[in-house]
Amino acid sequence: MDDNAPLRVVLVDDEPLAIERLETLCGRIADVEVVGKADHGEAALEVIGKTAPDLVLLDLTMPGIDGIEVARTLSEQTTPPAVIFVTAHESFAVEAFDLDAVDYVLKPVAAERLERAIGRAIAKRGEPAGTSDTKWLQELWVPHRSELVRVSVSDVRRIDAERDYVRLFVGEKTYLLLQTIAGLEEKLDPEEYIRIHRSTILRKDNIAGLRHDGLGVWSVELEDGETLRIGRTYLPKVKAMAGR
Repeated sequence: MDDNAPLRVVLVDDEPLAIERLETLCGRIADVEVVGKADHGEAALEVIGKTAPDLVLLDLTMPGIDGIEVARTLSEQTTPPAVIFVTAHESFAVEAFDLDAVDYVLKPVAAERLERAIGRAIAKRGEPAGTSDTKWLQELWVPHRSELVRVSVSDVRRIDAERDYVRLFVGEKTYLLLQTIAGLEEKLDPEEYIRIHRSTILRKDNIAGLRHDGLGVWSVELEDGETLRIGRTYLPKVKAMAGR
């Protein structure tokens, strides 16, 4: 691939006005060429097959084959195009986490936000897709203010359940994500994370030690000095982690 050639883009959305806006915005970005458009998943795969684009701007929710299935099909190709999901929803199917998307852009699409996302796609040109050799979740895209931001899973120190959401503790910030704690636990590397309570998952290196509070009650001591009670169901696994 010639890194100096225009970035060839296919637009996929079932809303004509959304396609029109994306085409207008792409026309304002240097070195970007729209080479195809589609209004549903089946048409998208056909257009992509014919045009072999560098990038697909892909709506998540469409009738028939949705954006996730289109992206999953593309990921099976030897040299798949990069994908930027374009969505009207701050929360989206957790299956999307498993896909190697360059970015997620919220509707209504802002010009500067799209330009930033396409800039990331241009910067990643030539990099092999799907280079991770692990099945465990590596990154999350979470709602923050008016956009979705990428969070590296390795930066998440603690996860708390809050009804249908989980709260991610990342440095001094926290993020709410529409996802069950059990569903997220299944995607986390058990070598790095451990569930200590029905409402809490911790990164193991955030645990400074264990404390016996008497009457069979145990707590974990965190690096910052906070203590959290260990649920009885999870106590054997936590003790085994600590070699007790």
